Amino acid sequence: MTGQMAGRVALVTGGSSGIGKATALAFAREGARVVIASRTQETGEQVVRAIREAGGEAIWVRADVTQAAQVESMIQEAMATYGRLDYAFNNAGSGGTGGLVAEMDEKDWDENITAYLKSVWLSMKYEIREMLRQGGGAIVNNSSVDGQRGFPWDPAYSAAKHGVLGLTKSAAMQYAAQGIRINAVCPGWIRTPPVERILAHEPEAERQMILHQPIGRLGRAEEVAEAVVWLCSDRASLVVGTALAVDGGYLCV
Repeated sequence: MTGQMAGRVALVTGGSSGIGKATALAFAREGARVVIASRTQETGEQVVRAIREAGGEAIWVRADVTQAAQVESMIQEAMATYGRLDYAFNNAGSGGTGGLVAEMDEKDWDENITAYLKSVWLSMKYEIREMLRQGGGAIVNNSSVDGQRGFPWDPAYSAAKHGVLGLTKSAAMQYAAQGIRINAVCPGWIRTPPVERILAHEPEAERQMILHQPIGRLGRAEEVAEAVVWLCSDRASLVVGTALAVDGGYLCV
């Protein structure tokens, strides 16, 4: 495939469904060779097949990005296959149960912080090492609108997503002069499998979700993917350490 990212390599964690899947397909459409990392082989390989059927190149790598050894192995496999790493979208994560601060179990707190924040740090740790060796790259971390405001239903999730933004900005300052641009996206309510599961049990919840978004609808995974690809592209060459809301106006309310 040809495109603005031809000859480049993109890694997408959590790339087998939802926003990750849409982003993997978008990178491939722009000509990048794609490494799809996830814990579920069947859905991961389905995305690989879709990319290959469209004329692109992709591989699937099994990885639990909360485990350092698996993250290191993920990067090693990407390098062994394609020899470089130009872009990374750190998107994987599924944490523990939310709840009131005074009533949460320590286990649920730890699971949220590990899944949504530690995973991003581990991924960047090994991605940055390879990007430094080759002279540059671009990383986008998936935060949330709840990384920029309080989220009363799940303070651990909100804390982790705030942490992703702090980590993104700090790392961006550390590595910008070495050719690595690091940014984040902050999605609002997006029609993804977790949201679909909520709506399957509570159809009336969609109306409440839409009330938060002045655009009057839920977002699509493809809309977040477009923002990620743009942030990684040369068209965003001066964008460093930003938290780009992709939220239909959620944070304006």
